[in-house]
Amino acid sequence: MDYNIDTKGQTQSSQPGIEGIMDPAPIIIRENYRGSGKLQGKSALITGGDSGIGRAVAVHFAREGADVAIVYLEEDQDAEETKAMVEAEGKMCLLIPGDIRDEAFCKEAVTRVISEFGKLNVLVNNAAEQHPKEDVREITAEQLNNTFATNIYSFFYFTQAALPHLQEGDTIINTTSVTAYHGSPALLDYSSTKGAIVAYTRSLAVSLADKKIRVNAVAPGPIWTPLIPATFDSEKVEKFGKDTPLKRPGQPAEVAPSYVFLACEDASYMSGQVLHPNGGQIVNG
Repeated sequence: MDYNIDTKGQTQSSQPGIEGIMDPAPIIIRENYRGSGKLQGKSALITGGDSGIGRAVAVHFAREGADVAIVYLEEDQDAEETKAMVEAEGKMCLLIPGDIRDEAFCKEAVTRVISEFGKLNVLVNNAAEQHPKEDVREITAEQLNNTFATNIYSFFYFTQAALPHLQEGDTIINTTSVTAYHGSPALLDYSSTKGAIVAYTRSLAVSLADKKIRVNAVAPGPIWTPLIPATFDSEKVEKFGKDTPLKRPGQPAEVAPSYVFLACEDASYMSGQVLHPNGGQIVNG
C-alpha cells in the first residue's frame, strides 16, 4: 500500500482539529487488514477516539471483536463518523463528549462504559494537546497547566476510575511520543508530558503486576492526524515527517496494530514496555 502523501501545507485554526476537512484524509485501516478475533468479547475505552490515531485504534479494535467507547472534546461530526466505522464492523460504539481535564468527567465516562457494556477490559489513554513555543519563557502558566492536565493528569484520572473494573488479563495502553526520547525544542511542555507518560507506564506496570493487569505504551513518530494542521504553520506541515529515515509521515493505520498487539494475548508477557512506530528513528528506549 502506498502511504506517501502530499500534506499540501494545510492548516486549521484550532485544536484538536477536524479530520473531516483534512486533504488528504488520514488512512485509518488497510483494506487488507483481517481481524482474527483477538479482542472478541472485550470492551475498550479510548480517549481522543474521534479521529487520528484514536479513531484508527477504535476501528481496529472493532475489527478484532471489541465494543468501543470513545471519549472526545467536542468534535461531534468526527465522532459520529468514527461511530459509523465501528458499527460497520458489527460492534457497538459509545460516544462520550467532555473535558478529560475534569476528574469528575473521567469518572463519569468510565461509569457510562460499565453501564453500557457491563465491563471494561482495555483502557487506552491517548488524547493530547500541544502548543509550539520557540522560547521556554513564552510558555504561560495556563498553557503549562492545560497541557499537563490533558496529557498526563487525565491518564491518572482514567486509570483510577477504571481500575476497580479491570480484571486479570486486562490492559492499559498509554500514548506517549517519539519526542519523549529525542526531545523537541518547540514543544517543551508537550515533550515533558510525554516523558512523564513513559515513567508512568513503567511504574504503573510494576504496581499492577500482582493483579496481572498489563500496562504498556506506544510512542508514535510524526503521524498524519488532525492535530498536525491544527498545531503547525503551513511550512512545517508541508515538511511534516520528511526528516525521518522513511522520508514521510506515518498514517494512523500504521500505528493502530501496535495497540491491537498490546491489548491482546499476543503480548501476554509484555508489561512496562513501549513500541515505536516512528518511521525508522532509533531511540534506544
